[in-house]
Amino acid sequence: MSGQKFESGVESNRRDVLKGMGLGVAAASVGGGLFAGTPAVAQTAASAGDVIMKTIAKTGEKVPAIGLGTYLTFDTLPGEKRDHLKEVMREFWDGGGRVLDTSPLYGTSEISVGHFAEALGITDKLFVANKIWSTGAYLADDSHAERSFAQSQERLWRKQFDVMQVHSLTNVAIILPLLKAWKKEGRVRFVGVTHHEPPYFNLLADAVEKGKPDFVQVRYNIFYRRAEERILKAAADVGAAVLVNMPLDKARLPKLVEGHKLPDFAKEIGVTTWSQFFLKWIISHPAVTCAIPATANPAHAKENMGALRGPLPDAAMRARMVKHMETIPGFADLEKARRYPGKRYPGVIARAQKKLRERG
Repeated sequence: MSGQKFESGVESNRRDVLKGMGLGVAAASVGGGLFAGTPAVAQTAASAGDVIMKTIAKTGEKVPAIGLGTYLTFDTLPGEKRDHLKEVMREFWDGGGRVLDTSPLYGTSEISVGHFAEALGITDKLFVANKIWSTGAYLADDSHAERSFAQSQERLWRKQFDVMQVHSLTNVAIILPLLKAWKKEGRVRFVGVTHHEPPYFNLLADAVEKGKPDFVQVRYNIFYRRAEERILKAAADVGAAVLVNMPLDKARLPKLVEGHKLPDFAKEIGVTTWSQFFLKWIISHPAVTCAIPATANPAHAKENMGALRGPLPDAAMRARMVKHMETIPGFADLEKARRYPGKRYPGVIARAQKKLRERG
């Protein structure tokens, strides 16, 4: 996107983040996560036509608070039909989304994103967050990372990436300084670190506190709130933007609420579907910059983008939303539920995983 800014809508700057995290804290907890650090006053509501924006502290530029993830959903086998992914990207774009997250790890996802971004004429307008997932032939060797970067450039047809992240903290002691060098050289605009697995959350917080990246990406949702313990506060302290992965907990949250009606109070925050309920809960946290739900379904993409408009819940409403979820059977045990219930993503990743299982 190369410096493009979106100026309308609701924003949250670092001062608001720090103010919010120092005020009222609710006590509810699930799965080891704490419901903490929420703003004690209502956040400004966007008008019906406005897109909810968040501010990147390091530059002051604003991005829409709902983006698009691509793990598994954009991974298809070569030659198979994938036109539905073009429609997913169209709904994402037309709905006001700009931030797209991908990785070389995600099979053919980069290829599909690059192809359809070009077809839709949005290649240079996307705010692309990509990743490096590599070590090297020896300590401090950057050749593997360089090859990965070049491959991503070719697949996504980009000279520069908006964000380049250390994927799952892989070789972080070497890769994060390398990414900072790339930033200095103008090859990337921001650097970041990511993880989604709970055993690595303290290490991720350490990487934020000591490495001071521009971005951190972490699992955070209405069920799994452990990021509030250290990571979100650390991000605010160092001025790091926060991308949220697993916002719907790998489809387990939507599955859990099948057959359940939205609570009547949901209309107060302008949501009409459960996915919007879950997404607005996330982006209302003052430290969160953008949630990146992944989907292969155009209708779901359109539904998700609906969370970009209307009022955001304040601290009291966020607590009320959690308390309502606690009344739904199975919520407390969601971590035990199967990931991606009822879904299949038959891409190169699934094919490779199947072969590995057969060999075992």
